[in-house]
Amino acid sequence: MESFKNAEPFVLTGNAQASAGLLRLETWEKFEGLTAGFSTRNGGVSAPPRHTLNTALHVGDAPADVVANRRRVAEELGWDFEAWTCAEQVHGSRVHAVTSADAGRGRLDRESAIPDADALIANEPGILLVMYFADCVPLYFFDPDTNAIGLAHAGWKGTVANVAAATVDEMRKRYGTKPERLLGAVGPSIGACCYEVDEAVLKHVGPLAAELDAHLQEDAQPLVTNAKEGRAQLNLKEFNRHLMIKAGILPSRIEMTTWCTGCRTDLFFSHRQENGATGRMMSWLGMKR
Repeated sequence: MESFKNAEPFVLTGNAQASAGLLRLETWEKFEGLTAGFSTRNGGVSAPPRHTLNTALHVGDAPADVVANRRRVAEELGWDFEAWTCAEQVHGSRVHAVTSADAGRGRLDRESAIPDADALIANEPGILLVMYFADCVPLYFFDPDTNAIGLAHAGWKGTVANVAAATVDEMRKRYGTKPERLLGAVGPSIGACCYEVDEAVLKHVGPLAAELDAHLQEDAQPLVTNAKEGRAQLNLKEFNRHLMIKAGILPSRIEMTTWCTGCRTDLFFSHRQENGATGRMMSWLGMKR
């Protein structure tokens, strides 16, 4: 597949005043039946400070408003809400293989969500995989040979735990996916421009940065910048792109966003910029029957 490195792959669609404002992964949606993208904070019913399209139940929002927002997104995508399937994310690397028996888990309440999983994979049509974000990195995986799909959630802890490789490996084991045939995408998330961390984080991330630095391409963005006095800026998007490459996905088959959730709080919720008092966007990935 052609590389689209010079174009933003997540394209804003929808009228936020009348419907859910969504970013569609348009290069992937050219595959018949495939839907992929990321929501904005606009076009929903939630009240401040989670205004308006908060899609997460764990941030203190009115549950009825969250479910209404989720239904609105499903309708915008042309999917039955019963297909909406999600997990309780814990900043780890456990991968759950979703089957038709799991379809719909977590859509109405947290209790029914798939427990303790930061990656979801599936190879059955009619399941809409969903994960939630407010600065962490959404990772997308699609096998065009088998129509298997995968979503992962990578904060700094999930990045260090290499949830990207765990997802690729589980897709290989369960579905026969060949990593070199996979398509990958790194979605809207906080950029190095807005993500400064302290020594407590650097001591965990530093060894991974040193390992990956030895394999970076000449034109790659640096993983760690402005390091001084126990603080530095992290580029979690680039970390995860290179973890995808290390897992066997070809660089030319990885889409890379330019959106920064920290810079654009008009479009996105940002846990860092809003001091935790905010909502959550969602990533989604599904293959229709």
